[in-house]
Amino acid sequence: MNTEETLPIDPPCTSTKCAVEATLNIIGGKWKGVILYRLLYGKKRFNELRRDMPNITHRMLTLQLRELESDGLVKRTVYAEVPPKVEYELTELGLTIKPIIKELYNWGKTYL
Repeated sequence: MNTEETLPIDPPCTSTKCAVEATLNIIGGKWKGVILYRLLYGKKRFNELRRDMPNITHRMLTLQLRELESDGLVKRTVYAEVPPKVEYELTELGLTIKPIIKELYNWGKTYL
């Protein structure tokens, strides 16, 4: 198979500004894609995400959410309530990840 004929993308990048590498640095890792997938369906509280992903530790979920927030993909909203209420949701930029997550889902369903 000649990949240049079948892939609708530019040839592999050789510079330090590779779009694939940069994207994977933002959404890669064991949990970020799963978090983004869960948030595609709307706002979630921290413990809802924990219930949806029972194998992630509290610390790891916190770190991954902070990174996604720092990268502009997730918005964290804190409500002035007792007990404190915090919700996470995708930003406008985060919603642009939907086609990527959908393709990952489809690939996994087909090949795993």
